[in-house]
Formats: sequence, structure tokens, C-alpha cells
Amino acid sequence: MFFTTHDQQKIYYESKGNEQSPHKILFLNGLTQTTIAWNMTIQPLLKDYHIYLLDLVFQGQSSAPKEYLSFNDHALNVFGFINTVVRQKIILVGISYGSLVSQHLAVNYPHVLDKLILISTFGHKTPLYKSIELSWKNALKTGGYELLLDVMLPFVLGNSYFDNPFIPIETLKGMRKELQPHPDSILKLMQATEERDNYLKEMASITCPTLIIQGRNDLLFPVFFAQAVQQAISGSKLEIIEHCGHTINLETPEKLSSLIRNFINN
Repeated sequence: MFFTTHDQQKIYYESKGNEQSPHKILFLNGLTQTTIAWNMTIQPLLKDYHIYLLDLVFQGQSSAPKEYLSFNDHALNVFGFINTVVRQKIILVGISYGSLVSQHLAVNYPHVLDKLILISTFGHKTPLYKSIELSWKNALKTGGYELLLDVMLPFVLGNSYFDNPFIPIETLKGMRKELQPHPDSILKLMQATEERDNYLKEMASITCPTLIIQGRNDLLFPVFFAQAVQQAISGSKLEIIEHCGHTINLETPEKLSSLIRNFINN
């Protein structure tokens, strides 16, 4: 299904699970992910919750306009989706890139959120992260999505995943290549991250119950990034998953489902 934004962009979404549930959960993807990335995470949740999966502009089947979108622009699109399609408060779950969109939505439109779950998240940058960001961008420009995968995967998958992969690495690469994300779309998503300033002060205004989930072995955003977000959001809770890297919805989906369920029920 598709939702049309205020500026006539098409956003692809899926509606799954128990439509009678009072709990509506909306999941937002990581940088190069699509709605498919949540399949294993949502399976244990479908019976008890009404779930929405959404591809942001430049992701999956959604529109890819000529101009890039800032995180405030993405948040406005998600706000419009909530108001038009969901039409009640939601539990918002965002991973990595999606967690940044979630932060901006929580700051700009707090009245549409019941609870907030930020996975593999951050609110500021370090020189090391900026160097990684630049390497990804140059890999994409030089060798397209295939080279980006080679450069990116060691940062987003934990060591334990490489030792005992849930999906073999080569199979995973093949699956990701079949999705054929356009390099220009990824570059526009990257531009939003590149131009985003430190957002920790803004996050101090977030008041809804917030859970932060971070992998102990996340090389891209080590635990101290999540700790800074926790300190910025008063009353927020931090859960650290041991032996896990950045892509938590792929590396340990059952644990992630359990944490989401426990947070909602509490």
C-alpha cells in the first residue's frame, strides 16, 4: 500500500498483525534497509499488536525525488502518515537511520507518540564516525552498492554474527543486492546524516517513555553513543544486548522482540 505525502511523494507501507489491538507499532528502517528487515522481529508480535512497516522516501518502494530530505522532512512525512493512516498515538520503533527520524518526530510532534524505542542510535558524532561516514560515501561513489556492502558489513554486523551467521554472509550480500537500492538514493539519505548537527540538546524535550537498545559490540556506534542519548532524554531506559553488533533486527531478532514486548507491557 502507498501513502501520499503533503508534497506528493509516495511512501510504501504494510499493515500487519492484530488490527483490534489498542497498541499500534510503527517500525522505521536503517539506512539501506527496507520493510523486509523487520520480518523476523515482528513474527512473535503479530498476534498481540497492530504493526505498520514503512519505507522512508529513498528506501525500498517509496519515491526517490531529486532533492534530498532532512530528518525534519522525513519526520514530517511520518507525522502525516500517522495522522492520515494510523489516526491514533503510536509506539515508534526506529533503528539507526530510522532512530534519527524517530528522534526528530518525538521532538517536533510529541503528541502522536505513546512510547519511543530507539535502536542502534546516536545524537552526536565523533571524528572516527565522520571518517567511517566518508569511507562509505566514497565506496558508494566508486564501486556502487556492491562495494558499499563490502565496506559497510564489518561495521554493522557484530563479530559473533561473522563467527556464527544467522544467514551466511555471501547469501546476505546476494539478498541485499537483489533489492537494488539506487546509489543516488543512498547518497541522499547519507546527506541528511552528514548535515545533521549534534541533536542531544533537542532530545531533552522528549517526555514520552523511551527505551534505547544498543549492541555491546556495535563498532559503528559504541555504547557510549547510546549512553549520551539516555542522558539527554530524562527517564529513558538503556538496554544493552551482549554479543551483538549494530544490525540488531538481523542479529538477534528474538531478543529484540522480547525487549519491545516487555517495554510495551510495562
